[in-house]
Amino acid sequence: MSGFSDIYGYETIKEHLQNAVVMDKVSHAYIISGGLGSGKKMIASIFAKTLQCEEGKSNPCNHCHSCVQADTLNQPDIIWVKHEKPTSIGVDDIRDQLVADMQIKPYSSKYKIYIVDEAEKLTVQAQNALLKTIEEPPAYGIVILLTKNADIFLQTILSRCVVLDLKPISDDIVEKYISDHLECGEYEKKFASKFARGCIGRAISILESPDFSQLRSVVLDVVKNAKKMTSVEIMDSVKKTSEYKLVIDDYLDLLNVWYRDVLIFKSTKDSNLVIFKDEISTIKAQAEVISYEGIQDILESIDKVKIRLMANVNFDLTIELLIMAIKEHI
Repeated sequence: MSGFSDIYGYETIKEHLQNAVVMDKVSHAYIISGGLGSGKKMIASIFAKTLQCEEGKSNPCNHCHSCVQADTLNQPDIIWVKHEKPTSIGVDDIRDQLVADMQIKPYSSKYKIYIVDEAEKLTVQAQNALLKTIEEPPAYGIVILLTKNADIFLQTILSRCVVLDLKPISDDIVEKYISDHLECGEYEKKFASKFARGCIGRAISILESPDFSQLRSVVLDVVKNAKKMTSVEIMDSVKKTSEYKLVIDDYLDLLNVWYRDVLIFKSTKDSNLVIFKDEISTIKAQAEVISYEGIQDILESIDKVKIRLMANVNFDLTIELLIMAIKEHI
């Protein structure tokens, strides 16, 4: 059971969607754009449930037949478009599950709502097939595209959709969500809210995922021991890191936060500004021995790794060079 009040932050977007429901000015096509863990699926789900709610108000009632079905993912007129290939959503997926299906009137509701997750994977052919539908949809048809990057869409798609951009929310809002929903210590709460960079979903994964805790240990091993690492030990660290290829951004962000902590402490001597508060003695020691130029070089090296990995450069070699760059400056 959920409603718009369960969405933390994004007040303007919530107001826009709720007004659209109440004033009966719902668009036939939406793009909800935001990073991993930003809440795209939650917002789309609550919006769809509200649209189909039998009471027709600005919040779902959570007790009518439609709301109960929506909560169990059994509402026949809220369709989540699936795709077989992990890397792309093809034209057949869109034609079969959306374009053709939309010609059939709703089973029991006012609308037929199609939600396409990971819509950045839509091929050009799939987008063109979709375009014809959102140009001339039936009165009951609504398409919601969820994406990490709205820039990949054809301009003709963008021009026909209401684009809702989920920008990072404040650390205070993330922290409030953690306080309201999760049990953890004060340090863990502060660390997760800072490191989440405005994404509640990311904060949840930080606090609940054992993988993140293990990844943090791998990163701390690098920042604490890179200076004395032998070539064999560096390769061993690279091997450990390769186990986290799917979350390499978290690995790089942890490194980034660590050296920004060193930089901030070196500049201010204020431990309250540091995120890795439980490692303050190590941060103090490194702030004394690493120059400003050295810290900046390390931070630039981390940024370069992100660019190289996006260009599919050899993973192990890229991480090895990064650790060697860190070793050089500490």
